[in-house]
Amino acid sequence: MDASLPIAFADVAAASSRIAGVVHRTRVTSSRQLDGRSGCWVYLACENEQRTGSFKIRGALNRLAQLSADERARGVVAASSGNHAQGVALAASVVGTAATIFMPSDAPAAKISAALGYGARVEFYDRELALPADLVEDFARRTGAVPVPAFDDPAIMAGQGTVALELLAETGPVDAVVVPLGGGGLLSGVATVVKALQPRAKVFGIEPEDGDDWVRSLAAGRPVLIDPPRTIADGARTRQPGALTYRVVSRLVDGVATVTDDDLVEAVRFLGLRMKLVAEPTGALAVAALLAGRVPVEPGSRVAAIVSGGNVDPEMYARLLTNDARAFAPGR
Repeated sequence: MDASLPIAFADVAAASSRIAGVVHRTRVTSSRQLDGRSGCWVYLACENEQRTGSFKIRGALNRLAQLSADERARGVVAASSGNHAQGVALAASVVGTAATIFMPSDAPAAKISAALGYGARVEFYDRELALPADLVEDFARRTGAVPVPAFDDPAIMAGQGTVALELLAETGPVDAVVVPLGGGGLLSGVATVVKALQPRAKVFGIEPEDGDDWVRSLAAGRPVLIDPPRTIADGARTRQPGALTYRVVSRLVDGVATVTDDDLVEAVRFLGLRMKLVAEPTGALAVAALLAGRVPVEPGSRVAAIVSGGNVDPEMYARLLTNDARAFAPGR
């Protein structure tokens, strides 16, 4: 493993011990229909069944568990469209500190309600007018609160990587691992583990076609800032890769592919109607890519994939299941 990268396998192993007993070890499941449609043997990590409804609690708890007594007294601040908000809010309650979360005004109501329910203070902002990192930086400067990045932080990345530790322990050797991709924290952590334990396995990230900052950035050889994405995958509407996550992904990941909103609708419907798994569109990115044939693997390959979250508004979920979700895409 490259020692110049911001995290190593040992960091993920330490995170696994740090979050044990609070974070669930989620189940791994499969489906003959998914195998048949994808042409692969597919194993799904059900992080949609994790505490707070997504993998985000892993990184948030790993980061907050390392706060000093002085930092805990000052509280934490983060920005999130929803899942990181819930992870930080719950982690803050576990370690005994206050959390302030900046959420976009168009964040799903269920995610806003959940963040409030875990005890966080929520402040809203307009995606078109402000960058969340700027809001967090200003609040931290004014109040002394400790920033908790959604993805561009070694402790966050290492915490998210614990998903792969558990997944590979269940699947054994695989040919590829497919990961939903927003800011890159999950993909960075997973790639770090996979390349340490199964270096021959390929790792792919999947992002929405209408939020292709990673595809553009990797092509340009540097992080590229894009316009606010318009996609139903609200958790992957990032505008630019993180500096740290870019270093890991560009070095360890074998490829990044995109899927359309229609692909996401089909994947959410497949998971819900065929596998009885509730997934939000962002959480279904990897499955969407497998169903749409966007993952470059040989037929018959053993593929591990992550269903990263299941926090979806009931009204939107009903429209997803009836194939009417495009009405929810921002700007459409």
